[in-house]
Amino acid sequence: MKTFLIPLVAATALLAGCGDDSAKETAAATNETAAPGGYLGAIVQAKNHSEKVIDVAYINQDIQLFNASEGRYPKDLQELIPNYLAKMPAVPNGYKIVYDTNNYSVKVVKE
Repeated sequence: MKTFLIPLVAATALLAGCGDDSAKETAAATNETAAPGGYLGAIVQAKNHSEKVIDVAYINQDIQLFNASEGRYPKDLQELIPNYLAKMPAVPNGYKIVYDTNNYSVKVVKE
């Protein structure tokens, strides 16, 4: 009888200990993806940031190419189209492209 009771107690203790940890892991995973500022929110922010950086980099490069070819800087960004810039790039919602004619550079800012 004692030999039967020892494995039963060990199995019960093992199963009781495993149940709590898996529930905590599931709850933690759910909280990370469901939270507004969680993992998915960070991915969206990173995507928007990378799009802005890429757009600004190649527009600034086109401004410098315009200056090298024409001997002057463009008065506005429309002068770059279509010879230097195929079309004005799309920016994420809530942002706009600003051309600074003082230092002849472009940046993306919140509207």
